[in-house]
Amino acid sequence: MEAINKVCEFLTEAGTYYLATMEGDQPRVRPFGTVLVCGGKLYIQTGKVKAVSKQLAENPKAEICAFKDGKWLRVAGELVNDDNRDVKVAMLEKMPSLKAMYSPDDGNMQMLYFKNAQATFSSFTEAPETVCF
Repeated sequence: MEAINKVCEFLTEAGTYYLATMEGDQPRVRPFGTVLVCGGKLYIQTGKVKAVSKQLAENPKAEICAFKDGKWLRVAGELVNDDNRDVKVAMLEKMPSLKAMYSPDDGNMQMLYFKNAQATFSSFTEAPETVCF
């Protein structure tokens, strides 16, 4: 649990991270900012109508990368859909700005958690630290 909280804290403080997915044989990268730990899982959020949702449905392997204060974090794993309403509500409570675009019952809000994740904290001045969850 400590590892997931450390990853979430880094992503939250960074503010923006970049999510990479695959569309056929073409990598796709876009900025994200949603992150939440709930029930011992690290979640991100998107909309089911977006291309990223369709890409993850076809290939759930993904990687995110964030940078802050001369350090970066990469998290690789599989993203698993979770339609649990309580998790959606928790994300909206943590990030109230999302309420203008999503609601837990709109059929579009999608919560995804990392499965079989490997997170690596790196910098040019320290040895990498890898945690798994």
